[in-house]
Amino acid sequence: MFLSPEDLQALALTAKLAALVTLILLLLGTPIAWWLARTQSRWKGPIGAVVALPLVLPPSVLGFYLLLTMGPAGPVGQFTAWLGVDPLPFSFRGLVVASVFYSLPFMVQPLQSAFESIGQRPLEVAATLRASPLDCFFTVVLPLALPGYLTACILTFAHTVGEFGVVLMLGGNLPGETRVVSVQIYDYVEALQYGEAHRLAAVMLVFSFVVLLALYAWRPKPRKV
Repeated sequence: MFLSPEDLQALALTAKLAALVTLILLLLGTPIAWWLARTQSRWKGPIGAVVALPLVLPPSVLGFYLLLTMGPAGPVGQFTAWLGVDPLPFSFRGLVVASVFYSLPFMVQPLQSAFESIGQRPLEVAATLRASPLDCFFTVVLPLALPGYLTACILTFAHTVGEFGVVLMLGGNLPGETRVVSVQIYDYVEALQYGEAHRLAAVMLVFSFVVLLALYAWRPKPRKV
């Protein structure tokens, strides 16, 4: 068999994680990107820097601080203990939370660029037609920003699939619970099982190429002035 049952389990868990994180960030990232694209507040710079921080911060550093925050002695860990909820570290729920933080800029930044490229004129025209801000967003902004949404969703999904440092730091290596593809490949290499690592890595290589191909194929052509 090309892939073992453990490999298929890791692939399924990775796809589930990436899809869930993409959906969550689609809901969270849209208002953040809209605010960053429209605001003139002095907080735009600091908040934009916080959103982009995972781009330059080593994954192990982010995972370490998330582990401290969500651990038994951390504020989030104490709050979940007070609620009677199982701790987030070394669980699938913890992986979701960590991945949301780690993939945040890959959703927000493409959306922010898409919103900024729309400009003010379409919104002013919609306002003259008595469209409410909510109507204006759903009938004008969303259709014009659709290429940006496609790019953001593809990048977020692909980035979540490729995570390693954060998921290993916060999720550990629990089969069927936190062992995603990147960790499975790491296990094979550690055990000197290079044949198995090659097969699973080849699947991820093909996936990455298809993602980039789709991203470039869907990229809109520049508008002619």
